[in-house]
Amino acid sequence: MPEERIYVIPLRDAKQAPHPKRAKRAVKIVREFLKKHMKSDEIKIDLKLNDKIWERGAKHPPSKVRVKAVKQDDGSVEASLAE
Repeated sequence: MPEERIYVIPLRDAKQAPHPKRAKRAVKIVREFLKKHMKSDEIKIDLKLNDKIWERGAKHPPSKVRVKAVKQDDGSVEASLAE
């Protein structure tokens, strides 16, 4: 049975990256957070979550994002934007 959790992931550390690389760093932060908290190496980020991070361009990612993480039976984690 899949395990489902909702997290609010802070992305403020992405603001320390150079301007053109902030959204890319924010995606890495989401992956690292889910890897740590869901105990999995395989993280799949949903298209809507990726669009939310890149919504205002590479220079201005959101300061935090609400994510629904579902861990499948095979150990992979699917991350999507929580409503």
